[in-house]
Amino acid sequence: MPLPFLTADRAFDAADDVALPYDDRDLWRRPYRPGPWRVGAAAVLLLLASFVLFAAVIIAATGTLSSAGVVFGIAAVVIACALRMLRMGVWVSAHGVRQVGFPGTRTVAWQQVASVRTVQQPVRWLGLPRTVQGQALLLVRQGRSAEPLPPLLTTHNADFLARDGAFDRAADAVEAWAAEYRRD
Repeated sequence: MPLPFLTADRAFDAADDVALPYDDRDLWRRPYRPGPWRVGAAAVLLLLASFVLFAAVIIAATGTLSSAGVVFGIAAVVIACALRMLRMGVWVSAHGVRQVGFPGTRTVAWQQVASVRTVQQPVRWLGLPRTVQGQALLLVRQGRSAEPLPPLLTTHNADFLARDGAFDRAADAVEAWAAEYRRD
């Protein structure tokens, strides 16, 4: 069963000469593959969920069904967290740019975007409070009342840590989408 949220479209890798190689640009797409840190963390959570599910089966066979139901619920929450971790990242379409985080999602229409640019600045290492010097892809909204947005992508997040080439390709892809759809 294919998991479309896990892999980016291979059309982006195959067509380096075309900035926007997608046929249906109305679909939300992640223009890069999730990084090994994100996939590894989700795999560890799914492994933990398998142990919790096994414990729930043992509890259901030997104990009360209400206890087993609670443990099944815990496993369902762990599985949902792992899937949400895999879904996190930046998604683009003809409608705008969407930044999917763990607690929520922020969508900005291309008409509201003033610029998308890569800057050198201190960035958070794997989302932790520690900051290191790196690159970040920033989205600047039009208008003065817009709150400052967190960086879309950084060189030290779970998708691009120690993968500078992948960050450059992803930043270029998001900038190409912005250049294509911000035209007035």
